[in-house]
Amino acid sequence: MISFIRRTLACVAVMLAAAGFVAPMPALAQQDASKAPAAAAPAAAPAAAPSVTREVIENPYGLEALWRQGDWVSKGTLIILVIMSMGSWYIIFVKLWEQSKLGREGRAMGAGFWKATSLKDGASKLKANSAYRYIAESGIEANEHHEGELTANIDLNTWVTMSVQRSVDNVNNRLQDGLAFLATVGSTAPFVGLFGTVWGIYHALTAIGIAGQASIDKVAGPVGEALIMTAIGLAVAVPAVMGYNWLVRRNKVLMETVRAFGSDVHAVLLGRSGEAAAAAAARGR
Repeated sequence: MISFIRRTLACVAVMLAAAGFVAPMPALAQQDASKAPAAAAPAAAPAAAPSVTREVIENPYGLEALWRQGDWVSKGTLIILVIMSMGSWYIIFVKLWEQSKLGREGRAMGAGFWKATSLKDGASKLKANSAYRYIAESGIEANEHHEGELTANIDLNTWVTMSVQRSVDNVNNRLQDGLAFLATVGSTAPFVGLFGTVWGIYHALTAIGIAGQASIDKVAGPVGEALIMTAIGLAVAVPAVMGYNWLVRRNKVLMETVRAFGSDVHAVLLGRSGEAAAAAAARGR
């Protein structure tokens, strides 16, 4: 009975193998052996030729995003800060150039003005449109043109003193031009940036209220705008304040030389006037 069952199973296996449903054992072993290298090949392929792909992520919270996503209030605040910064740097460079020019004129005046034979000769040797030439010519003109019904009530000493002092004050006022703008920028730029900060926080709260949840993607953008506005406001104010203090200090140093020159011109003019008056009195005798 057992041998009959074995023969029946063998016949069924032969029939299935002939039909293609069951592969013979040696064929299965051969297929497993051929699949082993094929499976190992893909595993070794990445090690042979590695490829590194870097994903570039665009920053959604930078200056470009601030300008692209901001409303007209944010853009207007940013434009105001940019104009204030450009104006501050322009004034700083222009005033430094004017101060350097006045310093060169002072050195040139000290080298040749007092060696001239007269004030007119010395003034003619100074550079045209020079502050020192302007002061000298103002004193000379006041000394030579002290006439008229109104000026007759003013003595020559007071008239020359007023003319020289007025010219010195005009030079000082010219040096002070633009410093008021620097002081204004230095005192108001932080508050302009703070206004942008408040507006950004307002946008953050509005986004949270609309979304109904305080997720980071709803808060990060407006808060980032607020921080950028604060930083820009400080970046505009600090150079303006430092430039203002530096220029004021340089103006004081330069004006000491200008005032000293005005006093010397005034003394020379009064001395010449005294000599002329004494000579006239002597001739009258």
